[in-house]
Amino acid sequence: MSGSSLSEDSFTAKAVDGDPTLALSARHGVPSIDLARFDIEPDVIRLIPPEAARRYQVVPIHRAGSNLTVAMSDPRNVAALGDLAFLTGCRLAPVVASAPAIEAAVARYYRAPAPPREPAGEMATEGEADIASPEAIREEPPVVRLVHGLIESAIDRGASDIHVEPYDGELRVRFRIDGVLHPVMAPELSLRDAITSRLKVMAKLDIAERRLPQDGRIRLRHGGAAPRTIDLRVSSLPTLFGETIVLRILDRTRLERDMTQLGFDELSLRRFEASIRKPWGMVLATGPTGSGKTSTLYSAIARLNTPEVNIMTAEDPVEFNLNGVNQVPVRESIGLTFAAALRAFLRQDPNVILVGEIRDVETAAIAVKAALTGHLVLSTLHTNDAPGAVHRLVDMGVEPFLVAASVHLICAQRLVRRICGDCAGPAPVSRSALADLGFGADRAASVVPRAGKGCDACGGTGYRGRIGLYEVMELTDPLRELILDGVPVRALREAAVAGGMVTLRESGLQKIASGVTTIDEVRRETLM
Repeated sequence: MSGSSLSEDSFTAKAVDGDPTLALSARHGVPSIDLARFDIEPDVIRLIPPEAARRYQVVPIHRAGSNLTVAMSDPRNVAALGDLAFLTGCRLAPVVASAPAIEAAVARYYRAPAPPREPAGEMATEGEADIASPEAIREEPPVVRLVHGLIESAIDRGASDIHVEPYDGELRVRFRIDGVLHPVMAPELSLRDAITSRLKVMAKLDIAERRLPQDGRIRLRHGGAAPRTIDLRVSSLPTLFGETIVLRILDRTRLERDMTQLGFDELSLRRFEASIRKPWGMVLATGPTGSGKTSTLYSAIARLNTPEVNIMTAEDPVEFNLNGVNQVPVRESIGLTFAAALRAFLRQDPNVILVGEIRDVETAAIAVKAALTGHLVLSTLHTNDAPGAVHRLVDMGVEPFLVAASVHLICAQRLVRRICGDCAGPAPVSRSALADLGFGADRAASVVPRAGKGCDACGGTGYRGRIGLYEVMELTDPLRELILDGVPVRALREAAVAGGMVTLRESGLQKIASGVTTIDEVRRETLM
């Protein structure tokens, strides 16, 4: 029987004594159905995602306009009916089928193996999901089209994050573009649960769990004739008025691997590349969250990634899959910490080790040991500048002589917005203002700052894209002696500048002078 020709005769009651399906049908006044007699249309099956069908043990049977008939073994599951109504945008009419028949139908129509079920109260396992093609999306319910359109718009506008935030009486959606959040839409509050459920299903999260944070992933293909793969890291967080969903957009094509395009000045780039070419020692990237440390380290890995080199990384989480690199996702809940991963790496004969972050003395000690025993170690620290990273390691408990012996170079960085090339123009300021910013008298006389006026290409902001400011401190012998002497950070900084280190502020001044960014951006991201 075709799913497109459902009649009253489809709902039958076999006169079999003790049939639990018939008993449940009689008790709740819900028709029973023999699923074996049906050949359900693919368009109907697609209305309910595989994850939801397996979780709730439900099969869609027939759609007539906005009405959807679904077969369930337990029509009393009001929560399931509510979630499915939100997901499909349809009014649900449940019918009863036996549990074995439901399981057989789910296995038949949703052929992918079911993911392992999580114990109640635990976060769902991170997974990946594919989004339907644009042609298929046009046939989907309105909420599915809304979510898909939202993601497509964010990618087209170059957003790095999508924020879906419920508040008292409103639902707000914002995109983070070039590091700044922009409100983009305010859907009807009645769509809150539908949008949340749809995103959680796509990310293979538990849509019934609304009390605990969860994390997952979505993978989709974006573009027309030459589509590219986009990964989205999804985080749900219960708040006072519902679940906040944040999607981090991980576009592999936007991952900078040409280090000349990152924003290094010529001298800093030469020093950085020389340090990552050394067979042992440690290279550190420092800065706050969102300052581009991952792009810098991945660019370094890309330079080193050849068949002759064994590269291993421990990351939390793994943001991009790098071919030819052995990447390990850190899972502290099961004991797989950065330190545990590092200990295991040392038994895997690596040449290069990337540690996502040095957070504690145990990780720091193992990283230093690896750097001193013939391995190149790349990692990050959260410090405001390059000299501060030395004192952070010492404060963690690493002896100064070990820091001096193991660390080759420390790179502090920030990201500033680029001036839009389509609407850029001169934005002169007084010489005194330039002098206050750090320009000397001679430079202030010749510098003409630029700014964007705002146009369609940049969405009226005057900015499009970002570039890095870099402070690269190479540990020379004089600096190593100062570390052994335990000098304060200021003295270490002064010595590094005397040795040619370009500070973050000076890196910003160079980009103002070359018309790459604005005074406001440099002032916001750097300190004198």
